[in-house]
Amino acid sequence: MAELTTLARPYAKAAFEYAHAHQQLAEWSVALGVVAAVSQDDTVRQLLKEPQLTAATKAESLIEVCGDKLIASSQNFIRTVAENKRLDLLPTITEMFEQLKAEQEKLVEVEVTSAFALSQEQQDKLAKALSARLSREVRLHASEDASLIGGVVIRAGDLVIDGSVSGKLAKLAEALKS
Repeated sequence: MAELTTLARPYAKAAFEYAHAHQQLAEWSVALGVVAAVSQDDTVRQLLKEPQLTAATKAESLIEVCGDKLIASSQNFIRTVAENKRLDLLPTITEMFEQLKAEQEKLVEVEVTSAFALSQEQQDKLAKALSARLSREVRLHASEDASLIGGVVIRAGDLVIDGSVSGKLAKLAEALKS
């Protein structure tokens, strides 16, 4: 996993810098999302692994399948990635591009898992508090997990806030063992 991100990082950074400089972040985001999704299709994945096909042929096939969702500059990017035999990195490149884009836009995706459904008012209040704490616009995604017993678990990137009853019981059990 670490190797994939190491290999994908320069491509994601180059794509982001180009898109940002040309004010095409939204177009590139769509293009990379489509290419990543298409490249994960089983049929396309088999095609991209064919050793007798040239890098140019693989790139053109991928571009053709994506159709008009790709702008000219993103098509050239796909050709460059193919020439360097890195088409298998497209999903990772896309993920890293989206992280760079979110950082630029001061946006953070937050997963909130609660024992019970949160009302819209509670979600709005939580989003406002997290936005103030993280100094970013928060996009909240709520889900339910009855095994938490009570409380919530909040995940924002690498930040995890465990305010669940099951989490507190686990900490208490660990403290009693030591």
